[in-house]
Amino acid sequence: MAREKTKKDPADYSVEEKLKNLYALQSLLSEIDNIKTLRGELPLEVQDLEDEIEGMTTRIEKINADIADLKRDINERNAKIVENKASIERFNTQMDSVRNNREYDSLTKQVEYAELDNQLHEKKIREAKELVETKTAEMTRCNLEVNERRVLLETKKEELEEIVSETKAEEEKLRERAKNLELTIEPRLLNAFKRIRRNSRNGLGIVSLQRDACLGCFNKIPPQRQLDIRSRKKIIVCEYCGRIMIDPELAGVKETTVQAPEKKTRKRAIRKTEKKDESAE
Repeated sequence: MAREKTKKDPADYSVEEKLKNLYALQSLLSEIDNIKTLRGELPLEVQDLEDEIEGMTTRIEKINADIADLKRDINERNAKIVENKASIERFNTQMDSVRNNREYDSLTKQVEYAELDNQLHEKKIREAKELVETKTAEMTRCNLEVNERRVLLETKKEELEEIVSETKAEEEKLRERAKNLELTIEPRLLNAFKRIRRNSRNGLGIVSLQRDACLGCFNKIPPQRQLDIRSRKKIIVCEYCGRIMIDPELAGVKETTVQAPEKKTRKRAIRKTEKKDESAE
């Protein structure tokens, strides 16, 4: 009977294995980041358009309510004008049968008051009608803008859905692989790695050496520190940016070297020789 294979405790992995697993996890997470980059600003654009449409819809509802209030006020003032005109007609009829000047003056004042009241109502009605026209034009403009935004929103949603449908399966596979790989990394180291990723602009938590410098911040790494990184005996972090460092060979990254400046020196020497020859002539 075959012995059941037991899972290795993440704490029992060697430093080299821990670094290799971390770098493999970084590669998977970077691929997921690339998928998000492919989607670009579309998710944010969709959200912004939805918020904008919601705001404009609320504005249209407010304009509609204002127009309804103005029209109601116009109707009430028109009714008051009709009422005042009936009163004026009644007062004029009463003037024909007054007995003294005091009654006549009283009726005259009531007529004048009703006429002034009507003038005020007519002025308010004109102002209200102008406001109705202005707000109606504003509402028409808002409706056009909302319709344009809705068309744009549908286009953006279709683009986003197309990209998501193309990348969803791949992203799910990458996330599953990343999740399984995380189980091979001890929690303390994993949490530190994730924290570094969150705080870095390019989302890199572990980087290799390139040209004697940290590939994350491009600061030169001291020679002794480089030896420690290449020895793979302990976890080394960049003293400048705090990223975890890994030997390029272990990461499977080709390390580029700076060309020695010998050719430039030789060219200068040739130029100097040429100048001496010219002066000799």
